[in-house]
Amino acid sequence: MNICSIILILLLSFFSKTPSYTAEGKATYYADRMQGHRTASGDKYDKKLLTAAHATLPFNTLVQVTNVKNGKSVVVKINDRKARNRQVIIDLSRAAAEEIDLIRAGIATVKIKQVEKEEEKQQDTPLAVSEAGNSSK
Repeated sequence: MNICSIILILLLSFFSKTPSYTAEGKATYYADRMQGHRTASGDKYDKKLLTAAHATLPFNTLVQVTNVKNGKSVVVKINDRKARNRQVIIDLSRAAAEEIDLIRAGIATVKIKQVEKEEEKQQDTPLAVSEAGNSSK
């Protein structure tokens, strides 16, 4: 293997991380009559959960949705599909729409940004046996 091949492999591996998804467009929210219906992922729609429908993003992708007008944002999990539409890029659950003040208007311009899943936080150091046993004090 020559030096050019090695440099090319290093460059490709360094830049191969897929960029996170971003978009700007209109958002709407699900009607209450959808409560309990199955989503495309197989989950039941629950208007109290922070979920959304998107045309192309994989299920369980987390996206931050920011209302451009007021700056309020919410992180939702993609668990449903929607028809491709140039005007509306995401449909939010009622709870998510409430978080960004979308309910009254029914539609708003939003920015969408994919976010990484937070790693589960583990306890830094285990409790000593004497600390664990004295928790009733």
